[in-house]
Amino acid sequence: MLKIEALNTYYGDSHILRGVDVELPAATSVGLLGRNGMGKTTLIRSLMGYVRPASGHVKLDGQEVTGWTPEKMARRGIGYVPEGRGIFPNLSVRENLVMSARAGIDGKREWTFDRVMATFPRLTERLSHGGQQLSGGEQQMLSIGRALMTNPRLMILDEATEGLAPLIVAEIWRVIAGIRSTGIATLIVDRDWRRVLAHTDRAVVMEKGKIVRHGPSAELVAEPAVLEELLGV
Repeated sequence: MLKIEALNTYYGDSHILRGVDVELPAATSVGLLGRNGMGKTTLIRSLMGYVRPASGHVKLDGQEVTGWTPEKMARRGIGYVPEGRGIFPNLSVRENLVMSARAGIDGKREWTFDRVMATFPRLTERLSHGGQQLSGGEQQMLSIGRALMTNPRLMILDEATEGLAPLIVAEIWRVIAGIRSTGIATLIVDRDWRRVLAHTDRAVVMEKGKIVRHGPSAELVAEPAVLEELLGV
């Protein structure tokens, strides 16, 4: 479904992504691993259209979409949960959700307001609260719920558990597992590589803007010493 080929991205004179190749078939889950500053978020921002690559290709269903705007990518069925959550602080929980509601590209509305409420029952108690009044965990739930309201076929989650309490982290991973079970493809970035590998089919490891390791998650999890070397602080 999604194919990234030989992608090179710069910030000014800094060469961040260096010939990156990633494939994400439909209904699969891929983990994107790497220490801070290795290019993971830049890769996501490049494929989503927030940053224009200098060269290379982003293809969706075989169609060239390199440099498409974020809204065009969203209309093609990509839901994005950004690092930092990106909710609207001046809108209520209900407004944050309803404003993003739409059918998927197949015309179906499987993720309705009621289904999101059932997935995040904590939000039902906060519907009239402004985004800025929520705790960090509630904001993250709202950000994921808002992406689901677009009925995506691919969800990108960038550091969805960062800075959250352990109980909320466990809840977020439960929801991610549930999303995966519905057939929505996922691209997951998270510092906890053990959790990432437990919730994905395949994974890639980035170092200094390059893919240095890739393969089935079950194989990578059997190489803890290698991963500690690549991902340890």
